[in-house]
Amino acid sequence: MQQLSPQGQQAIAQIASRHGFSIDATTHMLWAVYHGNGSMAQFSHGEFAGSGQWMRGGMIMLGDMFNNQLKGRVDALCNDLSQLLASQRDLIPAPVAPTSWWPDGLGSPSASGGQNQLRYAWFADSRRLAVDSGGDVWVYDTLDHHIGGFSQQQGSGSGITLSSQYGTVDLGSLPVVMRNGQAVQTPMPIPAPAIAPPPFEPVTYAPPPPVAPPPAAPASGAPSDADAIFASIERLGELHSRGLLSEQEFIGKKAELLGRL
Repeated sequence: MQQLSPQGQQAIAQIASRHGFSIDATTHMLWAVYHGNGSMAQFSHGEFAGSGQWMRGGMIMLGDMFNNQLKGRVDALCNDLSQLLASQRDLIPAPVAPTSWWPDGLGSPSASGGQNQLRYAWFADSRRLAVDSGGDVWVYDTLDHHIGGFSQQQGSGSGITLSSQYGTVDLGSLPVVMRNGQAVQTPMPIPAPAIAPPPFEPVTYAPPPPVAPPPAAPASGAPSDADAIFASIERLGELHSRGLLSEQEFIGKKAELLGRL
């Protein structure tokens, strides 16, 4: 790890005293903010409740997620360290520029970091995200997402997610544009038809043939009249079963005939 200049050590001591953190914890956070280009930090220290992330603008995650007082103190500390790095560049001696692991042409990342076996770098100007997974470097198109965080889930259902202005974004949902320096041709989506087909074919229903009314029963009420009424009801039942009479029509005619008994 690089060493702070005497001016840097003095500034860190003052900031640590002002925010109530130890010099060791404040120095740890300074390097985290420094490696996040002054706009974000990934850290792991006991005074900050273990592992966490910070991004300028108010986004902060701590292991003690409900400790809002500690969140406020850590956020204030990170903002002071970010301003310190921006205003006094002689605090840290210029390091030897490392060889970038991402493809040439992406420029300097807006934010970079690493977690477990992964490294990532986000390039806001070109809307690209480079991810190094064990030497396999993927470059994604971040579309209109403004990346504010990066996390990797553990366990059998592990996955990589990002946080943006739209919420949590799965890395697999972003288009891949390059892998190990080679362009990836993304198939064009099939456009939707201009006019959607109807959900079903229209069916024209012919009205049922008129049903001849049953012969009027004589007032005498003889057994032959009752037989004719029951025969008519059976006829109506056949027409109903064949779909030529609706349920309502069948019930109405049947009640009318039964009323003649």
